[in-house]
Amino acid sequence: MHVIECIMAEFDIIFAGGGTAACLIAGRLAAADSSLKILVVEAGPHTLNDPAHYQPARFFDHLNPSRNTMKFIMANPEKVPPGRVVATTAGQCVGGGSSVNFSMYNRPAASEYDNWEVKYSNPGWGSKDLIPLLNKCETYEINPKAETHGSSGPIHVSNGGISGTIGRDFLDVAAAYDTERGYTEDGNDFYNVNLYTHWPKFINGTNGRRSDVAHGFIYSQSENKNLHILAGHLVRRVIIRNGRAVGVEYTPNPQVHPDAPPGDIEVYAKKQVVVSGGSWGSPAILERSGIGSAKILEKFGITQVVDLPGVGERYQDHLCLIVNFLASDESLTLDAIVQGDIDETKKWSAQWEKDGSGMLSTNGLDAGIKYRPTDAEVKAIGPAFEAKWKSYFADFPDRSVMWFGCAAMCFGALPRAPNAKYFGVGYFMNHPELLGSTHITSSHDPSAPPDFDPGNLESEADMEFHVFAYKRCREFARRMACFRGEHPDHTPSFPSHSSATMTGVAAPVHANAPDLQYTDEDDEAIKEFIQKFAIIASHALGTCSMMPRERGGVVDPRLNVYGVDGLKVADLSIAPANVGANTYSTALGIAEKAAIIIAEDLGISGI
Repeated sequence: MHVIECIMAEFDIIFAGGGTAACLIAGRLAAADSSLKILVVEAGPHTLNDPAHYQPARFFDHLNPSRNTMKFIMANPEKVPPGRVVATTAGQCVGGGSSVNFSMYNRPAASEYDNWEVKYSNPGWGSKDLIPLLNKCETYEINPKAETHGSSGPIHVSNGGISGTIGRDFLDVAAAYDTERGYTEDGNDFYNVNLYTHWPKFINGTNGRRSDVAHGFIYSQSENKNLHILAGHLVRRVIIRNGRAVGVEYTPNPQVHPDAPPGDIEVYAKKQVVVSGGSWGSPAILERSGIGSAKILEKFGITQVVDLPGVGERYQDHLCLIVNFLASDESLTLDAIVQGDIDETKKWSAQWEKDGSGMLSTNGLDAGIKYRPTDAEVKAIGPAFEAKWKSYFADFPDRSVMWFGCAAMCFGALPRAPNAKYFGVGYFMNHPELLGSTHITSSHDPSAPPDFDPGNLESEADMEFHVFAYKRCREFARRMACFRGEHPDHTPSFPSHSSATMTGVAAPVHANAPDLQYTDEDDEAIKEFIQKFAIIASHALGTCSMMPRERGGVVDPRLNVYGVDGLKVADLSIAPANVGANTYSTALGIAEKAAIIIAEDLGISGI
């Protein structure tokens, strides 16, 4: 692998973007044919042997904008409810989301991939095709003989380097309080739901390192001089001549290379250009290249090359809420590390350096469940949700409505007392009614923020479920042995006479204690709380959907962009419909499939 700043003008294949998908695909191709001249152009910095990336507990470091390893996307205030600020994030570094995410190992339902194949007319993209590819890239340390997992890939999965007390307390409550649901050693087999489990992580259980694609597929090929990684450069557009993609135009990213002279640089690809900028970057690159809706392109004076109105549309994500509580002094939490406590960080750093264990070798997300409500719960949640349940979930028993679990830290920018410990119980909703869009705001500047419309944040069906899920969080938290009260800045403004308030309560109740009772007035307070604190989970997909062109698709099942030769999109943006899981696993599956397709195009075997 050649880390470069000045490069040759021509390659065999160029990747516009160097995130999860691009690194895996480029790594697979380079390993199969070392003579293939590959260029990966990534907007963010390198991640090679940087402890902020390879020590899992440091994932919150990347929420500091000065690191330049993530981009922060703000919704257009004209497209969200009045008074609300809606934001999300995306990885922007070599390895993309795999290098900065929470290391959550979470795989979707098999029927959701089957949905891609059948409903959206994508032969070869069903569960029978994708599950073997997700297995191919992983080493599942928890049970190497598991039939639905892999045992020899470069991406390692384990329970992390420490057994957390918060996760233990959560599972104890699950066993005593939620007796309708059981426990399993494997909550990620693509088929079974409603089973609590110790939650696995994309962490190497031997050395405690984050398992990301940059180190697993790219940096591991340092001897390959034909694999070129150009970090800190923004792709402005794809160069298209006579209907064929022949190269890309890029410019230095001033946040990464502040002293680099500005200007556009062109490089050329003899065989193929692959746009792999993620769900935010890929549609923007296409639009700046003249591929998209005439209405959008004309607004910025861009000559339309291909009329593809689906570019930038069909944005989908998850909605998330972690409810914070005070934890007992003896609890193991990441709060001190997250807050930058030097002594605490030194203590755990020494442990991590010694044997890869301790609090730096975890993400603090130690237990959870793919939650599917019972028939009684469906009716109790509300009529709007019940209609949604019948249309999407009822006939597919492998589909969960939310991931529900615990976190050994305080989530969110909330005031915190010095030396206090916190824990969270929370969820993300797998299929909210979000169906938004992202479009360019500049014809030339690739760093210009997008015009982001998150879609329907006020869905009645979603709000009914939010209220149910919030109450579930409280019932679990107040039964956990670590519970020492609610976070004072993270609770609804219940009326003073409400029986739902826990003001002054600083000890757990018994597992068999009756549930809290809520009035309609209490429910309104919960809805206000949710509107204030629920966030988008940064699991964006769908903005260059793989669908028939006449239905608004951008790419075909071989990932070819409609109307342009030699141009593909390969990343989460091609997903035609949402999945009920964190998206890292799905990004890996898309990339493995893309690597096979591209290798076939190029006549390369051994992928």
